Amino acid sequence: MPDQAIPLQPVLLSGGSGTRLWPLSREAYPKQFLPLAGERTMLQDTWLRVAGLAGDAAPLVVANEEHRFLAAEQLRQVGVEHAAIVLEPVGRNTAPAIAAAALQAMAGGDDPLLLVLPSDHVVRDADAFRDAVRAASPAAAEGALVTFGIVPESPETGFGYIQAEPGEGVRRVLRFVEKPDADTARQYLEAGGYYWNSGMFLLRASRYLEELGRFRPDILAAVRAAFDAAKRDGDFVRLDKDAFAASPSDSIDYAVMEKTDRAMVLPVDIGWNDVGSWSALWDVSEQDGDGNARHGDVIAVDSRNSYAYARRLVALVGVEDLVVVETDDAVLVARKDKVQQVKDVVARLKADQRSHAVLHREVHRPWGSYDSVDQDDGFQVKRIKVKPGARLSLQSHKHRAEHWIVVRGTARVTRDNDVFDLHANQSAYIPLGARHRLENPGTGMLELIEVQSGDYLGEDDIVRYEDVYGRA
Repeated sequence: MPDQAIPLQPVLLSGGSGTRLWPLSREAYPKQFLPLAGERTMLQDTWLRVAGLAGDAAPLVVANEEHRFLAAEQLRQVGVEHAAIVLEPVGRNTAPAIAAAALQAMAGGDDPLLLVLPSDHVVRDADAFRDAVRAASPAAAEGALVTFGIVPESPETGFGYIQAEPGEGVRRVLRFVEKPDADTARQYLEAGGYYWNSGMFLLRASRYLEELGRFRPDILAAVRAAFDAAKRDGDFVRLDKDAFAASPSDSIDYAVMEKTDRAMVLPVDIGWNDVGSWSALWDVSEQDGDGNARHGDVIAVDSRNSYAYARRLVALVGVEDLVVVETDDAVLVARKDKVQQVKDVVARLKADQRSHAVLHREVHRPWGSYDSVDQDDGFQVKRIKVKPGARLSLQSHKHRAEHWIVVRGTARVTRDNDVFDLHANQSAYIPLGARHRLENPGTGMLELIEVQSGDYLGEDDIVRYEDVYGRA
């Protein structure tokens, strides 16, 4: 453990646009919320990896406002009840995000060591990482801004590099280097003293704010204004949108680490992978004797070095070095050495205003989820799940009517001035324009089928009058 006089506060950075692992990861449900490298999600694994270092402290999470309930629920599932979740109204990269976390960490009068961790990385050797945090703590307590450099396994061109001064343990950073070409990366490995930039940091909250104020006072001023004007809603800290949007977007590397004379690095060999592509996920996945990694119902015949993720049965026959990902509403087939171009697919989907870039077919909401199982001109059929005790907003629609049929559980329905319960095999009609609400008063999951009919069925055809989730 670090010096007991200085508490350790894990900070989980939970941003991300969900483009590199499409179609499994999407903007509304990026990879940190997915169980890609085991049974738990990457966010959950990130916290559990360092929970033992934090004593009684809960994690401090910086998340997109749209992901707030996902983050809270997934942490609750691993025993965290009251994590402070700082909500970014817009993305502004890591320098402002960490500044907001530092201000929140110091709000109660403490000045902890911030262990800043992206929530979507894999670390195979968690014990070695915890040992590294302990080893780096004295330098961070004395005011160094410590980053963890990954001992390189290959001349990787997809990472930035850190050149460290010779020595052992924590040592001074000589320079940060942009992603190199292949020849330069090979030279770095041959020369030694170069490490992959992991994006993980250990630093004193006040020291980071001090250095940010030295080099980027505009960022610090904007974030401080956003924090001072933030609204507190339970565990959520909602940064002021206008003030935070006024902050320049910049990474901690550019804003602080490349400029400060307090940057230090601890080289580590911890089985790290940023899972930045499907080929990277293949690297960290269990493989059979032919080098195939598979998730779900996958059969591989005469196939090698491929990755397959399936919801339904997928068969690979006579293929090599392929990635095949099958979801409810999209299929990706790519050569493993071309998977970085998946982001171009997402860009085209966004340009065409197709929902596949943002949403899965099953869309998660704070009250549960809905799955669009069928639609055509004038109608849409959804399967809706409502968690025990949850309620949707009191709302109305201008363009559609709805018909609800309960499949499982009890539904409490508000329809204008009427409130009544429905049980399995019972139904209700919600006319166009009626104020209505759906609740689950039971202790089990409520499941129902919703049939929408009308001339426009978009999700934006909604007027909210009351909402327990702050969306009205």
